[in-house]
Amino acid sequence: MSNTAPPRPLSAFDARGLRGVLTDIDDTLTTDGRLEPDAYAALWALHRAGLHVVPVTGRSAGWAHMILKTWPVGAVVAESGGLYLWRDGATGRVEQVFHDDPARVAADRARLADCAAAVLQAVPGLAPASDNAFRRVDLALDYCEEVPRVAPDAVARAEALFRAAGFSARSSSVHVNAWAGRFDKAPMALRCLAERFAHCADPSSWAFIGDAPNDASMFAAFVHGVGVANVLDHGAALTPPPRYVTAARSGAGFAEFARHVLAAR
Repeated sequence: MSNTAPPRPLSAFDARGLRGVLTDIDDTLTTDGRLEPDAYAALWALHRAGLHVVPVTGRSAGWAHMILKTWPVGAVVAESGGLYLWRDGATGRVEQVFHDDPARVAADRARLADCAAAVLQAVPGLAPASDNAFRRVDLALDYCEEVPRVAPDAVARAEALFRAAGFSARSSSVHVNAWAGRFDKAPMALRCLAERFAHCADPSSWAFIGDAPNDASMFAAFVHGVGVANVLDHGAALTPPPRYVTAARSGAGFAEFARHVLAAR
C-alpha cells in the first residue's frame, strides 16, 4: 500500500541494512542546475562505504552514458524509465537495455516527435529541451531550464495534449517529459536491480531520494523513500509523498541524506 502520510523528518529514518541508494538528479543531486562539491563528495562517500548507487532520472541516454563513465555509480535508469545503462565489469563496455523492442521504440519516438511539434505550437513559451539530441526513447520540452519559466497551467496543458494524443507525459522540475508505451521510473529501476544487482535486489534494502512529481512511482515502490526539502514545494501534486524529508534543499539535502545513511552503518 502506498504511503499517504505527510513526510517525517529524516532523523526518523532507520537506514541500517541498506545495500544501495537510488537517486534522482535534477534538484535532488543538483542545485540550480549544478552538481555542487558536497553532493558529488556524498556520492563518493556512499560508494566508498560499499553502497551501490544508481541514478534514476528523466535525463537523456547521453547524460546517462557520461554519468556511468565518470561517476561512482553501477547503472543509470534514464529517460523516465525508458531504458537503463550499465557497465559490463569484464569488458568495461556500456550496454543499453530498452523497455521494449528497439525498433518499436524508434518508431514510437518518430510519432512522438510529430506530437511534440504540435504541442509546441499550442503552448507558447515551451521549447525543445537542449538534450533531446541525446535521447533514445522519450522527448522533453523545456519549461524553465533554459527558457523563462512557463506558468503551471500551461505546463499542465502540455501534459494534457500529449495524453490526449495517446502518449504518457509527466513533469520534472525542469521539463515536460513525454513518451510512448507503458513504462515509468520505478518498473525500470526494479528491473535494473533484478538483472544487474541480483545479490541485493530486494527493494527494502534500497533507499530512493527525489524531489518532484515524476518521482511518485519511486516513492510508491520503495519503502525507504526520502525527499529533499524542496519536494514540499509540490504539495498535494506529489502522490504518494516520500516517507521522510531532509531539512536542506536540493544537493545540500542529498549530502544530508548521505551523512545520515553513513552514520547508520
